[in-house]
Amino acid sequence: MVQKIGGVAAIAAVIGPIQSIAGWTISGLIRGDNYDPIRQPISDLAALDSSVFWLQSVFFMFGASLWLIAAFSAKAFAWPGRAALLISAIATVGLTIFPTPSQTSSSELHRFFAILQFVLMTAFPLLAMRFKRDYHWLIRPPAAITATVIMTAIALWFLAVWVDPNATNVGFVERVIAVAQTLYLSGVVLVIYRWQSRNARLG
Repeated sequence: MVQKIGGVAAIAAVIGPIQSIAGWTISGLIRGDNYDPIRQPISDLAALDSSVFWLQSVFFMFGASLWLIAAFSAKAFAWPGRAALLISAIATVGLTIFPTPSQTSSSELHRFFAILQFVLMTAFPLLAMRFKRDYHWLIRPPAAITATVIMTAIALWFLAVWVDPNATNVGFVERVIAVAQTLYLSGVVLVIYRWQSRNARLG
């Protein structure tokens, strides 16, 4: 095996999904009854007029730091995939620095960084794909292409809901794609880390 998943990437993979889900859950609970996680997007929690603006922003920045760790420590991924993780981290910082002014308005910069992050993580399995048999089957073409197709289907679902002014489940669908992207990355990192550790013991 030419490349490795570093131990720090494995730790980040364990923390990633937990902090992501905990972030919007805790922030939403503190916000109280006036926030509807099914109807409202996560970014509403970090809007400038939100009472939990700083809390959700901290969770966003924490998530960005985990993307950075994966970009530099998960060397099993092809370099375009690692570049996607790096840019996703930067995009997460960007959408945090440029929040929506209010829960009823939008910000072009926030939207740009949010879309960039979603697009990169949707394409991540394809960008991280390896062709040599030295690598785990999860990041070789059949599995990587299948994962990309599934991610794209979820992303298109979110896009259809997002542009529909009558949609009442934007928050729910956004959370579905956010969880899918985070769990995929974490799952692949942890499976490959365990696989390479086992091979090291046997070899």
